Amino acid sequence: MVYAGIDIGSTAAKGVLLNEAKTEILARKLMPSGWNSRQTAEELHTWLLSLGHSREDLRIIATGYGRVSVPYADKTLTEITCHGKGAAFLGGGDLTVIDIGGQDTKVIVLTGGRVTDFVMNDKCSAGTGKFLEVMANRMGLGLDEFFAMAETGREVKISSMCTVFAESEIVSLMGLGTPREDIACGAVGSVVSKVSALVNRKSPSGKYYLTGGFCEAGFLVRKLGEVLGAEVITSPDGRFAGAIGAALLG
Repeated sequence: MVYAGIDIGSTAAKGVLLNEAKTEILARKLMPSGWNSRQTAEELHTWLLSLGHSREDLRIIATGYGRVSVPYADKTLTEITCHGKGAAFLGGGDLTVIDIGGQDTKVIVLTGGRVTDFVMNDKCSAGTGKFLEVMANRMGLGLDEFFAMAETGREVKISSMCTVFAESEIVSLMGLGTPREDIACGAVGSVVSKVSALVNRKSPSGKYYLTGGFCEAGFLVRKLGEVLGAEVITSPDGRFAGAIGAALLG
C-alpha cells in the first residue's frame, strides 16, 4: 500500500505519493488548478496511475477547495487538518504554520504535531497570493520578476485594505513616476503586514513555518521574519504541505 494526497487549491493543484511507511516522498506533481477542478483531478489520477501502482495499491485522500471534485478519493479532509499535518512532517511538531494561499491566508498553531488553534483571513484577497499576482500583472511582471524587483526597491506605503482599491493606488503611484521597484516592495510589505497581523491574533510558538506557493520567495520570507521578530523557516516542499498531510492521514 502507498499513500497519495491530492490538494486542489484555488490557484495550484498538488499531488504527493508517500511510501508504505509514510516516511519518504516518492513523487510530487504541481499543476495549475485551471477552471475545471474535476478535469484537474482526473489529470492527477492519470499521473498517479502512471507511477506504476494499481488503484488497489493506492490509498488516496483529497483536500483543498476542489476536494469534492475528486470522485476517486477514499476520503476528503479539510485544509487546516492537512496543512497542519504536512507542516509537522516537514518542520517539526511545535510550530505556527503560515499558509499564504491564492484566495486565503491561514495561521495554524501546532502543539506536539496536532492542531490546537487556527485563524483565517477575511474574504477579501488582500494579504493573499492573489493580491501579489494582481499587483505583478498590473506592473507587467511575472511573479519571479516582481520579487526580484521588490528586493531592490525602497518600500512605499500602500494603505488600501482592498485589492481593487490597492490596484488603483498602484496606478496612481505609477502615474506619479514612482519606481516600479519601490511599488513592488510596498506591495510585498502590505501583504507581510496583513499576514503578521493575522499571526498576532493567535498565540504563536515563536517558530514559524511557511507553506503555500511563496515558499521559494526569499524576499517575502525574510520580510515576514523581520516583522515577526523571528526566523521563518520553509522549504520547496512547503507548497506541498496540504497534499503531504493528506497522504499522511490516509
